[in-house]
Amino acid sequence: MELSSFVQDFENYPKSIQLKLIEYAEFLVAKAKQNRKLKNSKHNFSFAWEDGLHELKDQFTSVELQHKINELR
Repeated sequence: MELSSFVQDFENYPKSIQLKLIEYAEFLVAKAKQNRKLKNSKHNFSFAWEDGLHELKDQFTSVELQHKINELR
């Protein structure tokens, strides 16, 4: 369907259907924006957490820390 024929048909629909179409279009736009945000956030992953426990490196091995984390769960 061409956009021009859709607009022409849209103007002939009852107001209740026009409102539903507008509501649905707004829903699709919001969903697309949300998907773009999610997609962009996946690409912006950072390793800011890396080496966050460096002060414990001399006291514990990584395996010991894993066991401690499992105890705390």
